[in-house]
Parts: sequence; C-alpha cells; structure tokens
Amino acid sequence: MTGYLYQCELALLELAERSWHDPAAEVRMEVLDDIEFLHGTGTPEELLQSKHRAEAGQLSETGKDVWRSLASWIDALKLLGAPHPLPESMPLLRLVTTQIAAEGTFPFVLRRGAHRNVERALARMDEVAKDAEGPDGTLKDRQLFLQLTDAERYRLVDAIEICDGSPVMSDLDSSLAKELAIRASPHRDAVLDQIKGWWYRMSVGLLERKDEAKRRASVSAQELLCRLEEITEQFAGANLPITETLRRLTEAEIAAYDDQMVVTQMRWINLSDREIATHLRDYHYARAQRSEWLRTFKVTEGGLEDYERELWHEWDHVFAKRTRRVTDDMPEQGRQDIGQMVLDGTMEAVADKPARPGSTTAGWIGRGTMHSLADRAAKAEDPVGWHPDYSSRCQHPDDEQDEQEQ
Repeated sequence: MTGYLYQCELALLELAERSWHDPAAEVRMEVLDDIEFLHGTGTPEELLQSKHRAEAGQLSETGKDVWRSLASWIDALKLLGAPHPLPESMPLLRLVTTQIAAEGTFPFVLRRGAHRNVERALARMDEVAKDAEGPDGTLKDRQLFLQLTDAERYRLVDAIEICDGSPVMSDLDSSLAKELAIRASPHRDAVLDQIKGWWYRMSVGLLERKDEAKRRASVSAQELLCRLEEITEQFAGANLPITETLRRLTEAEIAAYDDQMVVTQMRWINLSDREIATHLRDYHYARAQRSEWLRTFKVTEGGLEDYERELWHEWDHVFAKRTRRVTDDMPEQGRQDIGQMVLDGTMEAVADKPARPGSTTAGWIGRGTMHSLADRAAKAEDPVGWHPDYSSRCQHPDDEQDEQEQ
C-alpha cells in the first residue's frame, strides 16, 4: 500500500519540481509506466519507475526492482516504437528508488554525474543477464533484455538514469513544501494537506479506467500552481482579475438563450422581458469570466466548484425560508410571487460572496453563477430553481411550456 501511495506522492513532487522551469509539463500515471511526463504531445518525454523500500539498503543489480523496471521499459518502448522494438526518439528512463546503489554496480554508474559510464554499465548488465546462476525471479526479464540487438541494448541503457537514495514516504512532505515554496508558518501543514487532498482526487482521475467520463488524460504543472495559489490565498486573500466589460445584450444575444433552462425558470415565475434581459446579462458575462479564469489558470475547476457550493447553500437558505408557507392549494399567482421573492433574495445573498476566500468579487459574478446553476437544474444532483415547484417542472419542461402556451 505504501508503494502505491508513494507513487502518487512522488508524481506530485516531480511535477512540483518541473513547475519551476516548465509549467506546461504534464504528468500521467499507469499508461505506459508508473509515472510519465509529457510536454504538449501524446508521446512521453520521460518514463519513471518508482520503488519504495521502507528499510534502507542496497539496490541489487540482480534484484527484481532493476530488472522488472527494465522489462517494463522495453515493453513500453515497443509500443512507442512499433513496429520497431525501440523508438527513434528515446524518452528518459528513470528509476527512482529509496535504496542506495553500491559502488561498482551498474546502477551506480548509471546515476547522473561525472562518474556515469554507459559502456561500463552495459558490459556489466550483459554479464548479469547471461548469468545462469542468476535469480529465477528475474529470468524472463533478463532474457527480454538479451533479445535486443547490441545497438538496441546500448540505446536502451544510454537512456536510463538511476536516482537512488530518494526520500522515503515520511520525508516527502518536507521536499514537497520546498519545491512549492511553502514557507514555515502556522498555515504550512494546512496548505500541504489541502494540496495533497486535491492531488489525490486528481490521481483517482488519472487512474480511472472504468468510467471514461471521469478519467483525466493528464495534470499539468500549471494546474498545480493554480491550485496552490487558490489555497495559499485563502490565508492571504487576493482578488481574481475582472476582464469582462458589461454592456446591454443585443436582442439577438438574448434570443439565443430563449430555449435554455435559465430563461424557462424565470418565465415560470412570470418575470418581464426587461428583468429577464437584466439577469441574462449577469449570466452571460459571469459565464465568460469564469471561462477566462479557467483558461488562464487563475482558478481551477475544483476552485469554481467550491464557489458554486457556497452559492448553493445561500440559495438553499433563501428557498427554504420563502417557501415554508406554500400549500398544495396555493394558486399559481401566489407561487409565482414566492418564486420572485426566492430569486430576489438569492441574488442579494450571493452578490457579496467572494469567488476566492478572503477576496472581493463583483456582484454580477455571483448572480450570474447562480443562473448557471439554475440552467443546469434538469441535470444536477442538487438542482437550483426559483418557482416552488421548479424541481418537478424541471423533469418535464416541455409539458410546462405546452400548458403556458395553451
């Protein structure tokens, strides 16, 4: 279990390291290798094997950690280089292990540095692979290595980098805090906990195989930095930039929304066209502003979801209060009046809600975001609406429209 958790946290640490010089770097897991890094293409630039051993010890040049990593790389490279055994452009092949490579072994001379010697490592690997006395547990892996041509074996070994002596699981937090530049403060642990909580949700998406809709292709360093900013600014406060300039919508722009649930919900409570146009302006520009924040990594999808949950709770209080006196025999006019009070009360309640804790946000962002929630009412698990009977009406909006026309 620790090994699997180590793989997830190591991926986060490695992504944090890359964020300093390559914010466009992307990470994925368990596609071709334990961890892979890409840069704007579907072809990985690096394949990484993670090996965690709780007890300190030497990295054996005859052991499973080394030879199974080699076999895994050979299989992955065959897929990348099909129909050839190895691709023309070789990715970096890294073995990250908590164990130590002993001096004189081939893992030792495949470490980064002046002592690196590919020819020496290859000669020793050939000896180990051909040794009939070698462990049975690595026999198939060693045979797979020997099936490569001399030139292929050299290219393979030349791409390998051994990163031994890596931090064990319990030491990763301090390394992560350093790479994310999280200074020692009373909030340090809280920031780390939130980053790791977010990352484990991302990891589930990366590892998802059954539900393609929930599966993530990769996570970028930009997303990590954006989430870090969101979390740290909960303790400092900073306003999100407003780039949209409000203006009246044209008749064509208003008409484009006529068949959407956002307008249908307002018609259920008998709002005038003038009021609908005003609310649509908030909806139109809030949606554009949120998209801009996402596109420019000013906020993450998770950050916006947190904001929407806050707004939902404000609406829920207003709706419960305004509809408590609704009875089954209340006439439609009365229901519409209450629906208008729900809408007005909600708009007032959410206007001052910040999109980022500790900051201030233009009122039209909150109001427009509430209309976005209302627009999704027919599909949402926790739907939002104004009319007291909005929930049942959302299930059959066409029937309601037919009744109104009659």
